[in-house]
Parts: sequence; C-alpha cells; structure tokens
Amino acid sequence: MSMRDTTLGLAVLALLSACALEPAPKPADYRVEALAGVHPPDEWTADGATTGPVARAWVATFGDSQLDALVTEAIANNLDLKVAAARVQVAAEYVKLADSTLWPQVNLMARGGGKMGGDSSGLNGAGLYANWELDLWGRVRSARASTEATFESAVADAEYARQSVAALVAKAYFLAVEATLQARLAEDTVATSQQLVTFAEQRQRVGKGDGYDSAIARGSVESLRDTVEKLTLSRNQALRALEALVGRYPVADLEVATQLAQQPGPVPAGLPSELLERRPDVIAAEKRVAAAFYSVQEAKAARLPSIALTASVIDISSDLFVLKNSDNPIWSGGASLLQPVFNAGALQTQVRIRTAEQKRSIAEYGQVGARAFAEVEDALAAEFTASRREAILLRAVAENQAALEFGQQRFKVGSGDMRAVSQQQLAVNGTTSALLRVQSERLVQRVNLYLALGGGFEAVPAAPPVPQAKE
Repeated sequence: MSMRDTTLGLAVLALLSACALEPAPKPADYRVEALAGVHPPDEWTADGATTGPVARAWVATFGDSQLDALVTEAIANNLDLKVAAARVQVAAEYVKLADSTLWPQVNLMARGGGKMGGDSSGLNGAGLYANWELDLWGRVRSARASTEATFESAVADAEYARQSVAALVAKAYFLAVEATLQARLAEDTVATSQQLVTFAEQRQRVGKGDGYDSAIARGSVESLRDTVEKLTLSRNQALRALEALVGRYPVADLEVATQLAQQPGPVPAGLPSELLERRPDVIAAEKRVAAAFYSVQEAKAARLPSIALTASVIDISSDLFVLKNSDNPIWSGGASLLQPVFNAGALQTQVRIRTAEQKRSIAEYGQVGARAFAEVEDALAAEFTASRREAILLRAVAENQAALEFGQQRFKVGSGDMRAVSQQQLAVNGTTSALLRVQSERLVQRVNLYLALGGGFEAVPAAPPVPQAKE
C-alpha cells in the first residue's frame, strides 16, 4: 500500500470514529435554575393587560408620520447601532475563522538562486506541505460552535439595540412635544397675567385700588416669565437629545408635532410564558449560555490526545552538487500524536474556568429574564395609573378654569382681590401642566410596554445568515 493510500485510510477512519457534538442545553433545561424564585403566572397581574399575540410595527400605532421618519433616520444613522452592526460583522468573521480550522492547512514553500545567490548552496526547489488535525474528540468543532453561538448572540443584541433606539426616539419625541406645549402654556399664562396687570393698574388710576394689587400682578408675571425661560431650556435640551439619537448635530431646531399623539388602543400583551421566547435580549443571553457550554466542551477535549495527518511533496535541485536521491518530486506522508502529560493542572483549570463561565452565563440569563418580566408589569401598571390620573386631572383643569373665570370677573367688577385671582391662575397653570405631563407619560409608558414585550417596531429584516461549515 502506498503512503498516500495509508494517509487516506487514516483520514477516513478518523472521520468515521469522530464523536458527534453534544447539543447545547435548551432554555427549558436551565430555566428553573436561572429563575429559581421567579414563577410566571398564567396571565399578567397588572391592570390593563389584554390577551392576544403581540403585534409588530408599534411606531405606526401613534399615527405620527414625523415620528415614523425620525425612527427610520435613527435606524440608519444612530452611532450606537453602527457599533452594534460592527460587532455582528466581527462575530461573523470569527465564525469563518473557526470554520477554517476544520480543514487541512496547505502551505507552499519555494526558494531559488544561482551559485552566488541566497546562502550559496545552489539549492532550488519547491515544496507543498499539508497538515490536518483530526477532530476526534470535537475540540475544533466545539470551538466553532462556540463562536457561532457568540455570533447569534451578537445578532440578537443588535436587534434589541435597534428596538431600544426606536423606543428612545419615540420617548424623546414625546418629551420634546410635551416640553414645547409646556413652554407655550407658560407663555399663554404670561399673556393672561399681563392683562391682569393692566386691570390692576386701571383700578388704581380710578381710585378703586392701591399699588398692592398691581405689585402682586407684576410679580406674578415675572415669576411666570422665569418659568418660560426654564421650560424653553427644557424644550431645547429635549430637541438636542432627539437630534443626537437620530444622528444629527444637536442645534435644537428640529420640528415636532404641535400636539401630543392620541393614545393608541389596548395592546395585546400575550402571555408571560411566551415573553422569554420573543425578547431579543433574552435570546442573546440564551445564545451566550450555548457559547459557554461549547467552550466547556472544547476545554474538556483539549485534555485528550490530538492526532494530525501530514503530507508533503518536494522537488529540489542544486547547481553545485549532485543530490543523492535524484527522483523528483519526493512524496511523503505520516501522522503525529500529541498527548498532554504534565502541565501543572493547566488543562483541568481551563475546564473549571469554562464551567464557572457557563454558570455565570446561566445566572445572567436569569437576570435578563427576571428584568423582562418586571419591565412588562411595570409598564402595564404605570400606563394604567397614568390613564386614571389623566381622567382626574381633566376634571381638575375644568373646575379650576371655571373658578378662574369667576375670580377674574369678580376682580374686574371690583368685588374680588388680585391675590385670589393670582392663586387661581397658578392652580389652573399647575393642573394643566400636570395634565400635559401625565398625557406624555402615558405615551412614554406605552413605548416602554412595546419595548418590554419585544414585539418589534417594524417588519424585522432578515437576520444576517450564520456562516455555515463546509461539507
């Protein structure tokens, strides 16, 4: 039998005897351990939850085309998303790098030169060398499986980053609209208070009052002007934050809606048992558990013997002397065995390190899962509370506005004083401002709920394909 036949036979034997990789544990296998104290109920416990599958395209439910455009712009230009995309690309290349170790490594070496060239040996020739580690125990395949799971984790993290950026844009947008409305409310209040100053001064001129009412009215106007300045700053800061999110230079000149969006209808929240199967950040944590598992398998396999097949073909000639064996080319083949004997416990320590890392990844999975349940319950409760507060504040605004109109009328006819009107004006301003805050908070909590449910803000594009091992 020739050397080539022997080498081929060894390769076939090794491939037939190579052990199959053990599959990574499923979330159901470690969920009880990871979430030992967390027992999801059959339905969400917070008020306001409805059944039904979680829908996608939640940005469109607010009916604001400007918000839609800003989210699209942020997905294209946000710097954090560019970093996440780069991480995915790096992880994909690592998978390809790990894939290359499954196959023979072939190298070509050549040299040439006459009597006066090189090392003056006069040797000329070329050699082709091949080396292939037979992955009998799955060490190389485990390393590749670990990098593949890391890639899938990076893809899920990138998707969650996209959803988070969309949610941040929506919340910043609503806060910017609210800040604009709050500043406008303060400006309108200044104008109304300025009219009261005029009335107070007129009463003083006709002898129906003294400087006391006029001073109170002017002081109230100046306090409200200070409020306008603070609210204008808040508005500009909200606009700059929004511009930064969408990838623009923050100059606070972005146009936003002149009214808050209408609250969308009830959101189908699905079931708690389905949440961990849907949220991208939980899926990313699951993939990190798989990556850690395969790292353990790689470390265990590294303690076992490794076998490599080698083959070469060489063609050499000399200008200075006659080679003893002039048959060219020269073929050779063989195999090598490497068995770790003594390394002061380094390999076993590597196994313990990888095992501890796997335990950590399971704990982190539980951490992410518990946070996901809490975020849904918190968002449901916060939105429901904001809804009840909105109804209360609507009634409070109406009553305070009616009282203010009575007070202004009494002041104009001389049967009331300026202090009562000013206090009532502050009450109207405060309740109206609180109403705007609650209406904005309802929208923000709705966005938080959409993000917590993991339903996505648009039709999710196809995920980057996982690099496949060559057959």
